[in-house]
Amino acid sequence: MARLTALEPDEFAPEVRHILGETALVSKEKLGVARIWAQRPDLMAAYFQFRAALMAASTLSPRLIELLRLRIALHNQCRSCMAVRYSHGVQEGVTEDLVCQLADPEEATDLSDRERAALRYADLLATDHVGISDATFDDLRQHFSEPEIVELCAHCAAYVGFGRVSMSWDMVDDLPERFHDRSGKVTPWGGDSILV
Repeated sequence: MARLTALEPDEFAPEVRHILGETALVSKEKLGVARIWAQRPDLMAAYFQFRAALMAASTLSPRLIELLRLRIALHNQCRSCMAVRYSHGVQEGVTEDLVCQLADPEEATDLSDRERAALRYADLLATDHVGISDATFDDLRQHFSEPEIVELCAHCAAYVGFGRVSMSWDMVDDLPERFHDRSGKVTPWGGDSILV
């Protein structure tokens, strides 16, 4: 049971229905934590607008963004985040085999050096942010322009912060069965995910 009330779709305010669109209201599992955000339509609108603006202005590939999101979700142990696969990433080649390689990005055969550098930064931000150093940014500069680094940092910050909030809400009831067990660590790989 989630720690906060997850509204049923028929309880959504008109502005929430507008934000999500009627097609998003057909599957509770695809709504995920939006059912909790729905308690505050004003904040939900701001959060969704931020996410949409970040994606719309993105110069980074959807594949990289999805890899960053999933790796940070692993660190956050956000089951809601790990259960979801966004279609923009899937269309760019984020397959289950590639997600499995997030277990050890440095040894992954299907990740580029650019992706590995981004994942190293994401790992540090999620697990040891005070360990980020000049060398971390020197590593990023080998693969990214400074404007790209700013964007990469913004994506990572959103995933660390909002992912931890989502994890704390503990909304797993509508997720695939393997995410229901709260007693141990789970991974984003495992073959059962929700395509959004």
